[in-house]
Parts: sequence; C-alpha cells; structure tokens
Amino acid sequence: MSTFFPKGNELKRQWFLVDAAGVPVGRLSSLVAEVLAGKNKPTWTPFIDTGDHVIVINADKAVFTGKKIVQKVYHEVPNTQPGSMKSIPAKVMMESHPERIVEKAVKGMLPKGPLGRQMYRKLKVYAGASHDHAAQAPQPLEVIKSK
Repeated sequence: MSTFFPKGNELKRQWFLVDAAGVPVGRLSSLVAEVLAGKNKPTWTPFIDTGDHVIVINADKAVFTGKKIVQKVYHEVPNTQPGSMKSIPAKVMMESHPERIVEKAVKGMLPKGPLGRQMYRKLKVYAGASHDHAAQAPQPLEVIKSK
C-alpha cells in the first residue's frame, strides 16, 4: 500500500461562480478559501495545490454582521516610511473598493507562503454582476446565507 498523491497533469480544475449578494463576508470567504485550497475534494493534499478557480460576483452587495460595518478598520501600508500607514473604515472601503474586502478576507484564510499565493491567484472578484470568464463555463456554487 502506498499513499496516493495527485500529479500535476492528473488534476482537473473546475471554475465556480459565487454570488455574494446578501451573504456575510466571513461565510463567503471561508467557503471560497476551502474551494481554492481544494479541501472539498477527496484528492486534497496539504503540500499540493489541488483547488479550483473561483469567480465572486456582486462583491458590493456582500454584508457584514453586527456592527462590523462601522467598527472594522482596514490598514494599508503603501511604503515602508514611518507614518505611511493608512486606516480605512469598512464602510468607506465598501463604497470605494468592495472587491478588496472579499480579497483580503479570503487571502487571510489561505496558507501563508508560495502555496497560498498560488491558490490566491485562482480567485477573481468583481464588484458587479458581470465577469469576463463566460468562456470557462463556471458552475454555480451555493453559499448558505445568514438566518
């Protein structure tokens, strides 16, 4: 007996489409991170990228639960100069760049290092309902919305 490890040419990558309208950001990002990492497949291996591609649409309609829309703050450091860190409230970020909120949440749930960066490259996030990946024929992926 030996353990099965999938080879690169044996992997069949699929494309999934997720509609973020009315879905809490945390629930959405945990499901997307699971699919990107390939943990929903029986061939999942910790040191191989077995995940699929994910397209997230309607990122501007994703919601925060509780008071997170008012209290949550995103920090950006544009360069390494002292005092260059900028703090942006979630409400302002949702109005200006809603796709960055989903991207940051998913990236934080992926492994750190080269493997996590490889998984992150398979994520495509769009603020509106249209996307540029119709040729890949993405399959819909259902997210359980909050009660």
